[in-house]
Amino acid sequence: MTSARQLYLYIVKNITVYPDKEAQAIAFMLLEHYMRLRNIDVLVDRPIADTTAQPDWDNIIKRLNNNEPVQHIIGSTEFCGLEFRVSSAVLIPRPETEELVQMVTRDYAEPDKNISILDIGTGSGCIAIVLARFLPHVSVHAWDVSDEALEVARENARQLIADVTFAKQDMLNVAFPLPGNIVQFDCLVSNPPYVTYSEAESMRPNVLRFEPHEALFVEDNDPLLFYKAIADFGTHHLKHGGKCYVEINEHFGAETKQVFEERNYIKVEILRDINGKDRFVRAIWD
Repeated sequence: MTSARQLYLYIVKNITVYPDKEAQAIAFMLLEHYMRLRNIDVLVDRPIADTTAQPDWDNIIKRLNNNEPVQHIIGSTEFCGLEFRVSSAVLIPRPETEELVQMVTRDYAEPDKNISILDIGTGSGCIAIVLARFLPHVSVHAWDVSDEALEVARENARQLIADVTFAKQDMLNVAFPLPGNIVQFDCLVSNPPYVTYSEAESMRPNVLRFEPHEALFVEDNDPLLFYKAIADFGTHHLKHGGKCYVEINEHFGAETKQVFEERNYIKVEILRDINGKDRFVRAIWD
């Protein structure tokens, strides 16, 4: 018979590609997912019967040491308190994006049946689905250029019982008429590709090898490509007084702000994330 603590220590000891604290966090995630063991079970060293079904831990550890993200191995991740399916077709949602969602939910908390929100580049659907769940009075739409990403997003919406209208659309080459024949929105929200290729060398192998590059990277010679497209779209398809929220590259805060100001948006703000980094721009179309 083994125990929760022995199994935890075995996993941590054999994960070699992460610092100790990350290896410990990953071990807890794996024990929760596969064994329904919580942190307290490890602390009190709960016994595990020999007859208890267990996964192939050596294979899982091998995959981790090959830099495969733990979220891909277990097939899901938590975002804003909800469990989302993820795969190599979509980005793994980050904590910073939770802050983006929180901004939108705060600003649109007052019930108004005529509010419509568009999530541009939805990926796993995490932004759109959380907005639909937290703002049931709002009509939520979500676009992505990837069929594979939309498949994941639609499955997440089904599993989480979220009313979101998904459509395939390329923000850099918008096709008209717009899906659903909606002409204008009250709010645009997006976490577009914003990492330059020159920054890739400083990124971890688990991101570079297993997450979709088309959702991560932009060319160094035009790092604001998607923000220009979103801002331009908003000048025609945001209602007067409508808001635009975007997650940004911390190194291009002022430049991203300027993109919106040059297109006559008002009250353009750079907002910092919980780590004090320039991470979001919020703008109003008037």
